[in-house]
Amino acid sequence: MASRIAIGVDVGGSGIKAAVVDVESGQFRSERLRVPTPTPSTPDRVSATIGRLIRRLAKETGLSESTPVGIGLPGVAIGGRLLTAANIDPAWTDYPVADRLSKSLKRPVSIVNDADAAGIAEMRFGVGAGRRGVVIFLTLGTGVGSGVFVDGTLVPNTEFGQMEIRGRPAERRSASAARTRRGLSWKAWATDVDEHLQRIEDLMWPTLFILGGGVSKNGDKFIPRLQRRTPVVAAQLRNDAGIIGAAIVAAEGLTDAATTSDDLPAILRPRPEAT
Repeated sequence: MASRIAIGVDVGGSGIKAAVVDVESGQFRSERLRVPTPTPSTPDRVSATIGRLIRRLAKETGLSESTPVGIGLPGVAIGGRLLTAANIDPAWTDYPVADRLSKSLKRPVSIVNDADAAGIAEMRFGVGAGRRGVVIFLTLGTGVGSGVFVDGTLVPNTEFGQMEIRGRPAERRSASAARTRRGLSWKAWATDVDEHLQRIEDLMWPTLFILGGGVSKNGDKFIPRLQRRTPVVAAQLRNDAGIIGAAIVAAEGLTDAATTSDDLPAILRPRPEAT
């Protein structure tokens, strides 16, 4: 089978990563680029950074203008826009990022929730491959993102990082950044993660938890301390998952391309552009 190539971009709270991906194998076909996320992380500044990364990759690899781009962003992604903005500048809400970047880069652009993108990659090429039932993938980074899969099919745009625990969003305690910010030991932080997983477990009764993000490389330091009835494993693809999943979405149209703003209830449709 001939390879299918797409560019994957993963926008995080601290860094923006990008690479050219063979979506048939899940392998990179370029170097993996990473630059700091601009501060403030406004749409214009982040989009400019993404544009520079994509142009560099295209120049170095000789990609045609038909090669699509997928971008994972921290928020609910529908119709080429974010409807929420978690751990990124609030100005992203309702910003037509897919349309703007597609025009400026002169190539197809799709967006997807960043945790959904990472989960898609992990379910295809990582520890979740072939797993049936309800699998919940969580990224523990600047915040906590979530991807839910039922027999391998994505239920998009879940936000388990925003569920309330002890009067605050759960990610305030269970994100990897929260451990660093609060100066917690792995043991103490595992207690917070365990409480978050318990709440999800009681609501969803999953068959497997997959914990991703950069912290997954230290899974042996906290996963054995978790006390869940559901098996919990570390992700295999780690920080590459978001790039790979975003590229898959661009090549196959798994999420955003299947939903336009016309499909939304009127209250969720983006406001008309000012003329």
